[in-house]
Amino acid sequence: MSSQLLVLASSSIYRSELLKRLQLPFETAAPDVDETPLPDEPAHATSIRLAQEKARAVAAAYPNALVIGSDQVALLEGRQLGKPLTHDNAVKQLRAMRGKTTCFYTALALLNSKTGNLQTGVAENLVTLRDLSDAEIEGYLRKEQPYHCAGSAKSEGLGIALIARMAGDDPNALIGLPLILLTEMLRRENVRLFQP
Repeated sequence: MSSQLLVLASSSIYRSELLKRLQLPFETAAPDVDETPLPDEPAHATSIRLAQEKARAVAAAYPNALVIGSDQVALLEGRQLGKPLTHDNAVKQLRAMRGKTTCFYTALALLNSKTGNLQTGVAENLVTLRDLSDAEIEGYLRKEQPYHCAGSAKSEGLGIALIARMAGDDPNALIGLPLILLTEMLRRENVRLFQP
């Protein structure tokens, strides 16, 4: 069993809540990373790069830790959708997404800051929104205000009512942390979840 500290390189309460499901002690640390996509960078690549950068940004302060970085990028018809940050941007995103399928790439990086070993992976989830009216979009945004979520909706909250269909690698990834991938990476680092 690894004796290394587990560190979540995120200030997201949603990622923290997901990680608590594994019943392992961990700390959180906010990474200082510019999340702007690079010119012509595919969404899949953006998510991996940012997950790695987040893990590396925090690792320097934790020389003997397993550092988890994660990032999510939504792709709709070849265009990346980031966090809307404002109500107007969220309205535009949801109007563009209604009746269509968006691919959410949620990348994961696990960095062993002692050995330098870095594992990465990406969970993909396809989400099809209902053909929402402008009034439904406005009502949803006023209630939930998901302005810090890629794609302007929280599937773990009221946003589930916007969704017609979901398919993918890991439902947890849509919320922000691919736990199926993470548990496999932790096993490779000799972290056991079921020790008595």
